[in-house]
Amino acid sequence: MNSEIEKDDSEDEISLIDLFAILWRRKVMIIVITVVAAIGVVLYSVISISLPPEESYLPNLYTPKAILLIDNRSSSSGLSSMLGNMGSLASMAGISISGDSNYSQLAVFLVETNSFLDAVTDEFGIIEKLKIKNSPRAQSRKALKKSLKAEFDSKSGTLSIKFTDIDPEFARDIVNFSVAYLEKRFTELGLDKNKIEKENLEMNIANTYQEILKIEEDSRRLERSVAFGTSYNSLPAITIEMNRLMLELDAQKQIYTQLKAQYELNKIKIASESPIFQVLEYAEVPDQKSGPSRGMICIIVTAAAGFLSIFLAFVLNAVSNIKKDPQAMAKLRGTYER
Repeated sequence: MNSEIEKDDSEDEISLIDLFAILWRRKVMIIVITVVAAIGVVLYSVISISLPPEESYLPNLYTPKAILLIDNRSSSSGLSSMLGNMGSLASMAGISISGDSNYSQLAVFLVETNSFLDAVTDEFGIIEKLKIKNSPRAQSRKALKKSLKAEFDSKSGTLSIKFTDIDPEFARDIVNFSVAYLEKRFTELGLDKNKIEKENLEMNIANTYQEILKIEEDSRRLERSVAFGTSYNSLPAITIEMNRLMLELDAQKQIYTQLKAQYELNKIKIASESPIFQVLEYAEVPDQKSGPSRGMICIIVTAAAGFLSIFLAFVLNAVSNIKKDPQAMAKLRGTYER
C-alpha cells in the first residue's frame, strides 16, 4: 500500500513538472500577450484622459453629494396613510408601504417620481443635452434614474442625494436643485407644521404692519386737511372718520402684538424641536473624480491577459499532443477501428 502511495506522489510530482514544462515552452507567448495587453490598456487609459470629456470613451466622472437630516421621530400614522394612498406609484418606485413608513422613505420616493424627474429635465434641458429624439420623456427619466441616487443611512439618520456626470458643475446644480425641490415638497405636504406656522406668521405680520402704515398715512392726510382749513359742515364727518381710523389702528396694533407674540413662541418651539427637513450640507463642485479607476482597469486587464495566455498555452499543448497521437487523429477523421 505504501508503494501505491509513493507511486501516486511520484505521478503528481511528474504532473506538476509537466505543467511547468508546458508553461516554460510557451513562456514567450505568455509574456508577449501579457505585455501587449498591459501596454494596450495603459495607452487606452492615457488616450481617454487626453480627449475632451464629451468625446472621451472613458471620461472622468464626478459625483457631488448633498446631505440632509430627516427627523423620522415626527412621522406618524398620517404619513403611512398618505403613502398608502399613493399605492401603485409607490409600488412602481420599489417602496414597500407599511405601518413603519417614515419621512426618509417619502423623500426617496419623491426623488423617483415622474413629476420630480420631469422638473429636473425641464430645468436643465436634459432632452436637448442628451439629444434624445425618441420617447423624450421616458428616455430622459431613465437617464436621470441611472445618475441620480437618493440613499438613506439608518445609522446616522441622514439622506444623501448624489448625481454622477462628466461635468462637475452641472452635477452640483442638479443635486442642489433636488434639495430645493424636496424642501418645497415637504412644505407643500404640510409635514413640518412648525415651519409652516412660522411662514404664515411672517406673512400675517408683514400684512398687518403694512395695514398699520396705511391707516397712519390716512390719519395724517385727514390731519393735514383740517390744518389747511375745511368747511364747518365737513368737520363732523372728518371727526367720525378720524375716530374710525383710530379704532382700526388700535385693533391692528393689538393684532400685530399678538402675532409677534405667537411668532416668538413659534421660534422658541422650533429651537427646542428638530425640524423634519434640514439641509446639513449642500453639494459642492468636486475636485476629485469618482470614477473610473483606470489603475484598477489596467490591473484587471493585465491579469486577465496573463490567465488567458496560460490557458491558451495548455490548449496549444493539448492540440499538439493530439496531432502527435495517430489514434487520436484517426478518431478525429472517423477512420479509427478497434
